[in-house]
Amino acid sequence: MSTPGTIAPTGTPAIRLSALLRRPVLDTKGNQIGTLADAIVRLQEGGYPRLTGLVLAVGSNRVFAPLEKLSGIEPGGIRLHTATLDLRPFTRREGEVLLKEDVLGHRLIDTEHTVMVKAYDIELNGTATGWTLTGLDVHKPRWFAINRRHEAHPFLDWNRFLPLIGHEASSKARSLSARFRQLKPAQIADLIEDSSEKEQDELLARVHSDPELEADVFEELDEDRQSRILKDRTDAEVADVLSHMRADDAADAVMDLPQERRTGIIALLPAPQYTKVMALLGYHDATAGGLMGTDYVALPATATIAEALESIRTATTEQPEALTTIYSLHPDGTLAGVIGLVQALQADPAALLGDTADPEPVSATAGDDIIDVTTTMADYNLLTLPVLDEHGHILGVITVDDALEAAIPPDWAHREPNRNTTKNNHPGTEH
Repeated sequence: MSTPGTIAPTGTPAIRLSALLRRPVLDTKGNQIGTLADAIVRLQEGGYPRLTGLVLAVGSNRVFAPLEKLSGIEPGGIRLHTATLDLRPFTRREGEVLLKEDVLGHRLIDTEHTVMVKAYDIELNGTATGWTLTGLDVHKPRWFAINRRHEAHPFLDWNRFLPLIGHEASSKARSLSARFRQLKPAQIADLIEDSSEKEQDELLARVHSDPELEADVFEELDEDRQSRILKDRTDAEVADVLSHMRADDAADAVMDLPQERRTGIIALLPAPQYTKVMALLGYHDATAGGLMGTDYVALPATATIAEALESIRTATTEQPEALTTIYSLHPDGTLAGVIGLVQALQADPAALLGDTADPEPVSATAGDDIIDVTTTMADYNLLTLPVLDEHGHILGVITVDDALEAAIPPDWAHREPNRNTTKNNHPGTEH
């Protein structure tokens, strides 16, 4: 045991939380005050959570033992350097996270593999200044060890995980995590689709503070999950999300909403988004018109290559995939030619767009079906395909990512992962 006033002397071995829970808590005379019910930490960005206190079970009550009353911690029990405690029922304060209640047995995000894992045990390390949460055991106990002590596994560094379920008042510390902001929208969407309702709510709360990220995540969600989430939001909240989405994705989302809500939500969209969405809603989703987006860069054929590239550079709100191609227009606004971004970068900046672009661009009509679209793009190795009206004006552009998504069978996106790869690379992953 350590001496009073010393939390953990140098060289103190790491301790598993499972070895401490329900163990006796002794006073300075060696009398048992109660048993350990939980341990309290506060999260901090870029560091390990520090132990700030204990929750003791004293009879039928749960009481708080501040860290300064702690004399020492060992697997067999905990000693306090006091014989008195405040016996008022424990009340959690803002920002406090309970390791047993909030972390142990709950799922977290493994940011190294972007999967959900469950915490089966927690490692606490002692230093001369206190105890910190340093690692997690995310290996599921074998069936024959369920009623026994959890087998020993190497602990993984706490800082590769993001706690998902915890006290509401500590959500700010979790939502501001730099590690969460590094996740891509598609990764967050995958996590949401693999989450419980409670986990989903916290993930959505994390992205809600960033409207652009929230819209990107909604674009990546499968249609069923997206419609279920939007169904529970008010018309104004749904319109706010749709206003930040690409117009084609917003139009798809509108069509997945209950029919009686569509008109009211569309009416709340900002004018530019309203116009785009209304135009796209007029096309069947199995056609080129239903697949196209409204983001593209088109300039008069008399513009220079330098001007065209400047248009690309400043098109920061447009879909990046649509900016791989530049379109040139006749004086009447009809499509005159097309040039790839790489070709434009390699061309003379002073050259005219009309003299450099391919004067015979491949195109589609709004009524072309998806098979014709994907076949055409594959045959001509196209990254984008313009969709024209009967007069030759550009209605929109189909990008290769949208064409691929339309061509891939829906069940492929939810196919079973490679079991061997999962077992070897993603310890603790649950399916």
